[in-house]
Amino acid sequence: MDYGNVNWIVAIVSLLVGLGLGALGYRSLGTSATQLQKLRRQMAERERELGVMREGMNEHFTQVGMMVNNIQREMRTLEHRLTEDASTLHCEPRRDLQLKAADQPALTGGDDEVPTPRDYADGSGGTLSEDFGLKSSADKSEAPQPPRY
Repeated sequence: MDYGNVNWIVAIVSLLVGLGLGALGYRSLGTSATQLQKLRRQMAERERELGVMREGMNEHFTQVGMMVNNIQREMRTLEHRLTEDASTLHCEPRRDLQLKAADQPALTGGDDEVPTPRDYADGSGGTLSEDFGLKSSADKSEAPQPPRY
């Protein structure tokens, strides 16, 4: 064997192995680059969709605001007409034509006030007395007892 030819064979084999490793590396890195590009496209598409949704929401809230303003204007017009009609019919003096429901409390149950819940019993039995509100022992004996097993 000639050692001059071995050097050439080792160089050619090393070149082929290097090309093979380079091709494998490119292929593996190329797929991640393709996936990265795909993810960027998806992100751009999602951002576009989000922009469209924001524009739609802005338009929706603008329309709702305009509708509320229209309702308020119609309410003022109706109130004005009611006051004019009431003054024409001489139902009430003009200064008392405001809605009376605004002066009323929202929920009134009359003069009865609901007592504040307490964590103690009345009387001298102490807090959370064992016999508070219970029937006497004579009444207890008449009550049917549950069966014992």
